[in-house]
Amino acid sequence: MGGQRIGGRVGRAATLLGTVVLLILFGSAGSAFAHAALKGADPVDGTVVKKAPAAITLTFTESVGLLDDSFRVLDPENRRVHTGKPQHAGGRSETARVTLPDDMGTGTFTVGWRVVSADSHPVSGALTFSIGKPSATTAVIPTQAAGDTASATLYDISRYFAYGGLALLLGTLVFSLVTGVEAARGLLLTGWWTLLASTVALLLLRGPYERGGGPAAAFDPSVLADTATSRPGLVLLVRLVLLAGAAFFPVRAGGRWWTAGGGVLTVALAGTWAAAEHASAGIQVPVALVSAVLHLLAMAVWLGGLTALLTALYRAPEDLPASAVTRFSRLALTAVTVLVATGVYQSWRGLGSLDALTTTSYGRLLLAKLIAVLLLLAAAAYSRRWTARLAAPVERRADVRERVLEPVGAAADADVSGADMSAGISIGTGTETGTDSGAEIGTDTETDTGTDAATETATGPHPRPLPSTEDGDPGAYRRGLRRSVLAEVIVGIVVLVITTLLTGTQPGRAATEAAASAAEAARPMASTTVIPFDVGTPGGHGKIQIELTPGRVGENSVQAVTFGPDGGLVTVPELRLTFTLEKQDIGPLDAKLTDRGGYWTSDTLNLPLPGTWTMKATVRTTDIDQITVSRKVRIG
Repeated sequence: MGGQRIGGRVGRAATLLGTVVLLILFGSAGSAFAHAALKGADPVDGTVVKKAPAAITLTFTESVGLLDDSFRVLDPENRRVHTGKPQHAGGRSETARVTLPDDMGTGTFTVGWRVVSADSHPVSGALTFSIGKPSATTAVIPTQAAGDTASATLYDISRYFAYGGLALLLGTLVFSLVTGVEAARGLLLTGWWTLLASTVALLLLRGPYERGGGPAAAFDPSVLADTATSRPGLVLLVRLVLLAGAAFFPVRAGGRWWTAGGGVLTVALAGTWAAAEHASAGIQVPVALVSAVLHLLAMAVWLGGLTALLTALYRAPEDLPASAVTRFSRLALTAVTVLVATGVYQSWRGLGSLDALTTTSYGRLLLAKLIAVLLLLAAAAYSRRWTARLAAPVERRADVRERVLEPVGAAADADVSGADMSAGISIGTGTETGTDSGAEIGTDTETDTGTDAATETATGPHPRPLPSTEDGDPGAYRRGLRRSVLAEVIVGIVVLVITTLLTGTQPGRAATEAAASAAEAARPMASTTVIPFDVGTPGGHGKIQIELTPGRVGENSVQAVTFGPDGGLVTVPELRLTFTLEKQDIGPLDAKLTDRGGYWTSDTLNLPLPGTWTMKATVRTTDIDQITVSRKVRIG
């Protein structure tokens, strides 16, 4: 009956946990998490250009990988425009560029794009630009930009199972080696098969996931070939090779070379995650990779070991010595210390600022994980308390045995005549030899005759029984430990789910940078600069007002007006305007201004890169009087 009640509680807990996990999984499966954020585009979204641009260039917050179909350009009639092969602009990995034909016509064009972040997650979007003037369009955002929900969902589920399989495999292995308990060794095989199956699924689904296609494309030979040659695909293939090696690795061989080989295999296996997630992109990549590997290993040792401990507590609690639980408790404390240290670093690296905790999805998920980890630590504190109580009776019984043996040895070695002993001494035999008084070693002193002696003679020696209350009952301690470990496992799985969600969410640092880029893109599409000048002659001073539209990378139009000392419009014989980007050694680029009778204009200025440019204006007021003045302008 007790086993049925325990099984019922476990079943209800598992059902509740499964429901929570499914809600988290499918509640977030439709979200399109982006890691690299679009910083800028040329042409800028929504702009109007006078002639067809030579290419479309996108700039992101981090390195991106290109697909054969990264760009789809549609004309106003929803016909696809033939473009060149996607490539990086100027060899810069954070850009994506595709050339356009010269005869595109006029009207509004729609561009759908899809690239892969450096941390292996696809990023997609769309923009429009108009040639000549805006027009009505029947084009719609390509479905490729949004992606296929089924493929993304299946891919995310496979990622959850991969994390769970790794925790079972490594955690159970370490638990068995540290404690010597065989009851949970069957979980090793479960973890290995789970990790193997999920890795194969990830490899097959990688192509559809990147391209935004349906699950049927998973078995397309060309898609599989592209996946196998990409960085994420290579990482998954390496994981399969490591799993094959783990299948033939002897678990109980022992020795220095065995320990070294197992350590290398374990670290390499964890490294296949770090090489394809957030740690592989952004700032401080070498430090981040080491931190990610340590974080993952500590997670696996703790959560996987807890699962093994819980299994042993339910299957064969009598075969689980208190010393084994104590050893794992110490190991778990070390794992928690590593988790906290690496977690703090990764949080700082991913957030970038405290404001991102509440203003970004990544920050809010991180807060949820922090709360869950605190609950996990509280459950772990209870487990350590039950572990200490479970070990305490064993130590007391050991002390009792030591106290029994010492007098026995002393009596045996002493040369004492039996005639001098008027009282009987019972040395672990339960037999009374006297009637006046009995002195028992390690038992209560008997003062009566007959009944107690007969009872002890019949039952044999026995130590003082342990109390039946929870203050001394090892069974009660095991039941308390079982409950606290079950709580740890449940909260631990929730932590694991949130961690997996974090790996699929745009880091707060990137989200903040993307928001800043969006604010930059939303600013007025023109910049006005006023530059005073003075040629040193009477009446030879004034100011030049220069308007740059849109004031961003690509084609810009310039309009310049000169004002005299009294603030009125004046004409000058010559006005020349140049732009220089010193950091990139570009320029000076002549704006080639044309006098329009009172103001100067140009429509041919092309600024190829963003940055702080030096704008120099040379104004000539007479045939011999001229001056050059400069200002810094920011080109987005």
